[in-house]
Amino acid sequence: MSNSKPALVVIDLQNDYFPGGAFPLWQPEAVLERTLAAVAAARARGVPVILVQHVADPAKGPAPFFNQGTPGVDLHPRLLAAAPEAPVVLKRFADSFHQTDLEAVLAQRGITELWLCGMMTHNCVTHTALSKAAEKYPVSVLKDCCTTVSEMIHRIALSALTTRVAVVDTAALL
Repeated sequence: MSNSKPALVVIDLQNDYFPGGAFPLWQPEAVLERTLAAVAAARARGVPVILVQHVADPAKGPAPFFNQGTPGVDLHPRLLAAAPEAPVVLKRFADSFHQTDLEAVLAQRGITELWLCGMMTHNCVTHTALSKAAEKYPVSVLKDCCTTVSEMIHRIALSALTTRVAVVDTAALL
């Protein structure tokens, strides 16, 4: 293996995306289970885990979901339990780098490679993977640890990403 130092970045596994939330996605529980397994495998290998949480901007008025102070905005409790020491990067835009401290968190840990997963494949995962700030890293999207509003949109988003970043099963990395 090279001198690469990867981090597993888990994007927006928040309560609003699960049954009973404001915007349930396609198969969120299955993705949560696979993500928890990826988090455990990463931690066992000493790979840092970084959590990203979207919080709607209250200055823009109420959003359809992820409103501050609601249970839906919270990261899923099982994810927090699986990675209790993981830093949480707060964001207000689809790109996890835009106006956040994600770059500083990565730099503090000497991270040179990104393994991304989360919700929603076609939005926040894609925008983070294709971010101008992500261009300095080799980026892999863990396709089995992502989901969105439907299987079709999930597959389309992953296919589109393949021209710019690696799209892999978690088993290929962990």
